Amino acid sequence: QVRLIESGGGLVQAGGSLSLSCVASGRTATMGWFRQAPGKEREFVASIGGFGRNTYYTHSVEGRFTVSRDNAKNTLYLQMNNLKPEDSAVYYCAASFAYSDVLINEYPYDAWGQGTQVTVSS
Repeated sequence: QVRLIESGGGLVQAGGSLSLSCVASGRTATMGWFRQAPGKEREFVASIGGFGRNTYYTHSVEGRFTVSRDNAKNTLYLQMNNLKPEDSAVYYCAASFAYSDVLINEYPYDAWGQGTQVTVSS
């Protein structure tokens, strides 16, 4: 079973930046980032295909967030710029072992990290 460990969360002022990382203990295919704010359901943020060529973002983060991966290091990244208070949430990385293209729904993902807290103050 591949394990995923996120890091890089924290507290930042609105307009600031944070970079999240997710290290996998083994090889993965498609990976994604999701987030869950208090009292809300977990939602899709971004996904990247297994070879890193295809990416997809939820509309609210387009132009501000960038998802990338380094397969040699089994690591997924999420660069978050121009952060807004509504970006505050626990961010989770997820990995699929069977799909190579972007995935926006939760069910195809096979493994999940424990989450890292991102808090954006106004």
